[in-house]
Amino acid sequence: MAAAEMQKTTLVDDTIARLIDEGREVGVQVAAYLDGKLVVDSFGGIADTDTGRMVDGDTLFNMYSVTKPLAATSLHIQVDRGLLDYDAKVIDYWPEYGANGKEATTVRDVLTHRAGIPQMPEGVTPETMCDWEWMTSRIAQLTPLAPPGEKALYLSMTFGWIVGEMVRRTDPGRRSIGKFIREEIALPLDAPDIWVGLPESQFGRVAKQIEARPNVPPEYLPPLFTASMPPQVDLVPAVFEQPRVRQAEIAGVGGIFTARSCARFWAMLAQGGELDGVRILSEDLVSSFNTPRGNSEEPDPVMFGMPIPLGIAGFWLGTDQPPCAAAKHRRAICHPGAGNSIGFADAQTKLAVAITHNRLQSPARREDDTALIIADAIREQLGVD
Repeated sequence: MAAAEMQKTTLVDDTIARLIDEGREVGVQVAAYLDGKLVVDSFGGIADTDTGRMVDGDTLFNMYSVTKPLAATSLHIQVDRGLLDYDAKVIDYWPEYGANGKEATTVRDVLTHRAGIPQMPEGVTPETMCDWEWMTSRIAQLTPLAPPGEKALYLSMTFGWIVGEMVRRTDPGRRSIGKFIREEIALPLDAPDIWVGLPESQFGRVAKQIEARPNVPPEYLPPLFTASMPPQVDLVPAVFEQPRVRQAEIAGVGGIFTARSCARFWAMLAQGGELDGVRILSEDLVSSFNTPRGNSEEPDPVMFGMPIPLGIAGFWLGTDQPPCAAAKHRRAICHPGAGNSIGFADAQTKLAVAITHNRLQSPARREDDTALIIADAIREQLGVD
């Protein structure tokens, strides 16, 4: 490697090391693509504080809602193939979904989180959450909390089952969403460590999570926030480190990835749907993904009354504040995950980044956002805005 190229890795590596030394991170993995080429591949720290296992480039991390773009992309593949239509009703593909006032829900309503059913089914447990049939049948019977299409109600967890069932029902092979993602996205992109449903054989590679978020009693949280992520299935290590949960195809929040593989997915999007000669989505379709959804500044009562910067295609858009500050630009598509992992793609600069770690955090301020600090180091190192 040339001296100039060696210098390019220094800033990101040093930033990761500094954040770990300061106790703001424990184990970190970062990958970035520019113009379709891997230009940052950095990691550091401890993957498992119990055993002392260190992070390497093959360590797997829970990335929670960074899974949603994989589910959404699966749906977009079906649209590209003429098997789904954004303006069609969900019941056109999944008739049972129309129960109790949901019959008018469109595919676009789901992608823009206006389907009206953020709440998880009554009686859900970690065990039932791992049962696709149980979850989809109960979701189909839910009563919307607002008329479909009319109100922003973030689908914290239900998004994955609704999208995944539409993909399954329109796929000629009736593949599960995890298998679809693996066969239509991960393996074609040479991104083998995108897992939605992790085989037991891979468990030893997963980083052990460290809960560093404030412990807020449920009674102090917005009721709809708690309904969307009930305590018994919340996005916490005690739930998502259970073997059955790791193995389940929880397509909204259950993804377990390496930064390298995750970044290849985002690089495909930054390159207009194609990477290294493999086309996943049509360029015209991808170019529409950063279109803001209508009434984008509408407060979302599920998310503490904050507006969620969503586009029309199921992706968040970059902002200047956490949790999307790392993506920076409104033109960039991104998705944050619980604990402050993130992936993003900027088609203008052709920059794609995945940042993940095992110290779960929820920064409210820019100065506390370690993902932003790392992303800024990446941009400075690469000389891109």
